[in-house]
Amino acid sequence: MEFWPKGMPRTIDYPVIPVGEIIKGSAHRFGNKTAIIYKEKEFSYQSLYEEALKFANALKDNGFKKGDVIAIHMPNCPQYAIAYYGILLSGATFSPANPLLPPKDLAYQLNDCGAKAVVTWEQTAPNIKKVLLDTKLELAIVTGDTELTNEGIMDVSDEDGNWVSFNKFKEQGEAKELTIDINPKEDLAHIAYTGGTTGPSKGVLISHYNVVVNVIQFNSWRSGHLPNATENGLMMEVPDSVNIDEYPSKMGKDRLINLTPWFHAMGTVGYMNNPFLSGSTLILHQRFDPGLYLQDAEKYKVTGMGGAPPIYVALVRHPDFHKRDLSSITTISSGAAPLPVELIHLLKNRFPGVIVNEGYGLTEVTMGASSNPSFKSGVRKDGSVGIPVFDTEVKICPLDGSFEALPPREEGEICVKGPQVMRGYYNKPEETAAVLKDGWLRTGDIGYMDEDGFIFIVDRKKDMLIYKGYNVYPRELEELLFKHPSVANAAVVGKPDMEVGEIPKAYVVVKSGEQITEQQLMDHVNEQVIPYKKIRELEFVDEIPVSAAGKVLKRVLRDREKSRSKA
Repeated sequence: MEFWPKGMPRTIDYPVIPVGEIIKGSAHRFGNKTAIIYKEKEFSYQSLYEEALKFANALKDNGFKKGDVIAIHMPNCPQYAIAYYGILLSGATFSPANPLLPPKDLAYQLNDCGAKAVVTWEQTAPNIKKVLLDTKLELAIVTGDTELTNEGIMDVSDEDGNWVSFNKFKEQGEAKELTIDINPKEDLAHIAYTGGTTGPSKGVLISHYNVVVNVIQFNSWRSGHLPNATENGLMMEVPDSVNIDEYPSKMGKDRLINLTPWFHAMGTVGYMNNPFLSGSTLILHQRFDPGLYLQDAEKYKVTGMGGAPPIYVALVRHPDFHKRDLSSITTISSGAAPLPVELIHLLKNRFPGVIVNEGYGLTEVTMGASSNPSFKSGVRKDGSVGIPVFDTEVKICPLDGSFEALPPREEGEICVKGPQVMRGYYNKPEETAAVLKDGWLRTGDIGYMDEDGFIFIVDRKKDMLIYKGYNVYPRELEELLFKHPSVANAAVVGKPDMEVGEIPKAYVVVKSGEQITEQQLMDHVNEQVIPYKKIRELEFVDEIPVSAAGKVLKRVLRDREKSRSKA
């Protein structure tokens, strides 16, 4: 059986270069080829690079220095890519902020990372306005669809504080390369925030080298190419040992509809840097409309589909799924949550011969650690997230915190070691020490490995659930429930749902003598959280199952929901 990428080495010689070399190399190699299609407008690799250089020089000319943190608070759009690469080309550090964050969480994140400037979107700017005076922000840069051409300028004349139009700010800079002394292994590219099960979110420290390595790992894995750092930027080349026909992903030829948010690790690394390094064309959709997705997939003859499982569930159930000409598709990739095996079979039936590939990762490993084989003759195992990618070690360790490797098929905690593992959590040495030891990262995810080294996920970080690919941590919802005077006890678990993966469901014990409805309690919580975290179901119970030590037995509740789902 073939597991390892055909013709590829076991280890890669990674260039020690900053992330900006990715867009520089793509501009040199692919030039006027279309990188992004957004609302019928096309943006070439060369133009994106030139605009990113302008943004980088504008940052420098306005006094922002190497290491300063610049946040991006936007949905996917061409300006996001320009700002992202501009920030990194300037030597500053990028920190992504979910544009749907409530003001309180947004202020916490901006203050925690010490962001000095933020790039925001017209529709999401009101939340920046609400927190601006409570942060260290020196500048707010705002853009929108009116600025898709350089002639468009956002009107910020009525704004209090230091606000500027994205295009007006960018045009202050020249499209010339900067000379910034970046140490790729030490200097930060990203401070990316991951949800916490106990307390505030943690900033994950990702160096330029971490990003470049992880992009190359997955680019090489799927394309059969190896990196070549030149004076013109980073390129990918085919080694003599590789039969390129084994790899369905073709350099400079792939087309992909992207829905994965660039403010997530999978989005930034897997669905921006990676396709840009390959010279792919990305058709950006800000919202998921399965009918429009299928329409554009046919119109643009997309070669690949990618995203979280709920996307595929909605596509499979759409009436156009079997009507549209999707014969151009050669690969299907999934991440963020496991694909149900039933769904894998439906996809294989619709796309016979097309590779359906799952991988595994988390923000603490920049993006990814494992993947099923991507080459045509490779063996893929349904229900598995594959084997460790280049230069990555994975072992299953006992839940007691020790690092000895368990034998095949024995469940334990998934531990990862590799050049893509984070440097640590920002300003949280104790939390860092709890998960990192001798280069090994304790992921908190539970799984096992089979005799061939394939990884299978059994459970996820503590009690986390995944709704539409988004991480939802029950403790936050439980604390809001407990604040209601009618609640005596509460527990939130993930209820299996084919449409969205899992929905947050609350079990609640009401205090004696209190009168309240399920909807009233859900409204109480849902008014205080970001939309994807909302409680979707609530059930009143007489008691919450607990252990002898008094800990809530959430596995019992999850098993109850799984049994009901099967029934």
